[in-house]
Amino acid sequence: MTRYSDSTYHFFDQVYDVVRLIPEGRVTSYGAVARYLGSGRSARMVGWAMNACTSKPDVPAHRVVNRNGMLTGKMHFTTPFAMQERLEAEGIQVREDVVVEFKRLLWDPSRELEL
Repeated sequence: MTRYSDSTYHFFDQVYDVVRLIPEGRVTSYGAVARYLGSGRSARMVGWAMNACTSKPDVPAHRVVNRNGMLTGKMHFTTPFAMQERLEAEGIQVREDVVVEFKRLLWDPSRELEL
């Protein structure tokens, strides 16, 4: 089991709060969430938070992809296809593990939310 410090858990909670705000039918990137939280170099840490949120069904982790729109976190879902299936259920097309029209669908919390 991976051990996280109290400050890591605090960061994870902040990530979850932002991810809960992603509108249905939109996606964001690990880096966009990290930048919004003032930790622009912590995209990987946002990914760890997404991987650790399986016990939080209210966190739409399927809406967080890499900076190119790739479903890099798909192996952390219940099946290899669950992430894509959830996105497609929201009307988001995925082709070869990449969100189609990623730039159009990108929800950037730094632009969408007031700090």
